[in-house]
Amino acid sequence: MSLYRPAGSSVWWMDFHFQGQRIRESTLQTSKTRAREVENKRKQELRAGAAGIRKVERPKLFSIAAEDWINAKRPKWSPRMLGIAENSMKHLTPAFGKKLVVDIEAHEIIRYQKARLAAGASNRTVNIEVGCVRSVLKRAGVWARIQPHVEMLPERDDVGHALTPEEEAMLLAECGASRSRILRPFVTLAIETAARYGTIRRLQWANVDFPNRCLTFGKDKTRAGSGRTIPLTPRALETLTFWAQSFPSRQPDHYVFPHERYGASGTDEVFGFTSSAVYDTDPTRPTGAVKVAWEGARERTRYHCPHCKHGRLKPAVKPVAAYTCDRCQWETAELPLALSKIRLHDLRHTGVSRMIAARVPLPIIGKIVGWSAGTLAKMTARYGHFSVEEMRSALESIGRPEASGTQISEGYPKNSPKSTPDATGQIQ
Repeated sequence: MSLYRPAGSSVWWMDFHFQGQRIRESTLQTSKTRAREVENKRKQELRAGAAGIRKVERPKLFSIAAEDWINAKRPKWSPRMLGIAENSMKHLTPAFGKKLVVDIEAHEIIRYQKARLAAGASNRTVNIEVGCVRSVLKRAGVWARIQPHVEMLPERDDVGHALTPEEEAMLLAECGASRSRILRPFVTLAIETAARYGTIRRLQWANVDFPNRCLTFGKDKTRAGSGRTIPLTPRALETLTFWAQSFPSRQPDHYVFPHERYGASGTDEVFGFTSSAVYDTDPTRPTGAVKVAWEGARERTRYHCPHCKHGRLKPAVKPVAAYTCDRCQWETAELPLALSKIRLHDLRHTGVSRMIAARVPLPIIGKIVGWSAGTLAKMTARYGHFSVEEMRSALESIGRPEASGTQISEGYPKNSPKSTPDATGQIQ
């Protein structure tokens, strides 16, 4: 008999032979009728498998398919990537969650794009969300059908800002005035290495090789960037050497920029904290307060006088509220924006732009900042920020004799007829 109950058990088991192999499994059923149904289904599955018949899975709801996709990717993703996907699903689930993946059409995705744009989302954000839909549908094997009819939104490649030397000096001065002692060395290292915020934040002392003047980054956003070793510039080496003196008991697995808290005894509305004390330092955890200190430093750059470049703007009580420079007495009704809109990622833009301006070969830049060979051209266009004067100088080099090899005499190539324009501007 193929069904039986072990002594002392109420659950039925099946025991039969299939192609010379004994199959003995629990049906997980206490009813013999249900157990018989499970046994018949199991035998049918074995016959279909032996005949090479592939089991067709039932289509899933988008919400369930999306959850399966995230769970499959979770071990490979960084916490940031996981957060982006989960945040995208908060917007996607109300629109597609109750639909079967096989029923989602291209026009519904296009309608979703328009609705998100109308709600104020950027093209980049919408593309990330549609990318999640694409990944879920690809995993379900239904994306190819609608792919030709779905287009990603155009994204800006001119986002970002490269600091000028004057802006950098202003920013570092305010970083040094921050109650966070981490901020200035952190920002300096970000400019000097052109590394991402998260990569620097997770840097450990074991990664810093002082004798060979280089450091090795750990896990980065891209595979090409993870584990790369770069040399330290003199300023970066000096910064890390000075910073290391604050941690005489540091261990290789301690973080270069550890988690710590600050207390202040007195503040100033314009110039920030006048004194601070460090406590609760935990070198086994990376810092988590850099962004808060960064926002304060960049906001304080608004008090730098744009007129004399040396004074600071202070509130002046008059019939109309104004700000007056303490040096040149220049007045303004509103504080200038200064560097209040720049991002931490713009420090990476600054480092890359300076290497490009210095004519460093692109493969070397890609190796330093962690770009793959396939993205060099695209990333160079995105990270290269040049002033009008820099572009003017580049164009003027075209006409230089040493560049073209042409001898010039009174504005004309040698041995060429000197033509003059007539009254209408035509060359005679």
